[in-house]
Amino acid sequence: MSAQVLLVDDEPGVRLSVKEYLQEIGDFKVRVASSADEAWQLLQQQTPDLVISDVMMPQVDGYQFLKKLREDPRFKSLPVVFLTARGMTSDRILGYQSGVDAYLAKPFDPDELVAIVENLLERRSPNSGDASSTELEKIAQQIAEIRGLITKGNGIVQTPAPIRIDFTPREQSVLDLVAEGLMNKEIARRLETSVRNVEKYVSRLFSKTGTNSRTELVRYALEHGLTK
Repeated sequence: MSAQVLLVDDEPGVRLSVKEYLQEIGDFKVRVASSADEAWQLLQQQTPDLVISDVMMPQVDGYQFLKKLREDPRFKSLPVVFLTARGMTSDRILGYQSGVDAYLAKPFDPDELVAIVENLLERRSPNSGDASSTELEKIAQQIAEIRGLITKGNGIVQTPAPIRIDFTPREQSVLDLVAEGLMNKEIARRLETSVRNVEKYVSRLFSKTGTNSRTELVRYALEHGLTK
């Protein structure tokens, strides 16, 4: 399956040329945005595997856009590549301090961009041992959407559970944290236990509630008032 890339640049020529090259040479599926605000709206619809962003953009520049991404748990680990005409060392340092993964000064060799993108995606693939990839971010986003429906009072009606479910105190703690959108590593840190133990508790929660995924578990728990 082709990787999903979001390209953000206010110059139409750059958007067109980079998109075509990535799709033809790199075999990526590319969505484009002409501003950081437009890119943010696209991110709410679908989380890409990687973002390529210009730095010098009107209204919201690349640094501000990156800051917003890194402050959101859904996009904290999303790979970001900066493209910019500003190639001074101080600019690159600022980018890396802001959390950018790679920095490419214009004009650049398209083959180098493809190599950077492929390298970043390879490091995030399931086979590379990085479990906190885009799939987990998508799960966190889905959980946030479910909680939003509950908060707004529409879409999900809360009813008593069909059978009485008794959770141990630790299972309840894990369930509450899963419902907050935390992943196993974060839950383990919060509860001062191992990731393996958290995995066991989550597996027990699946068994007790008859669910098969984190989103199903959260929806079930919220529908039946099993979590705060």
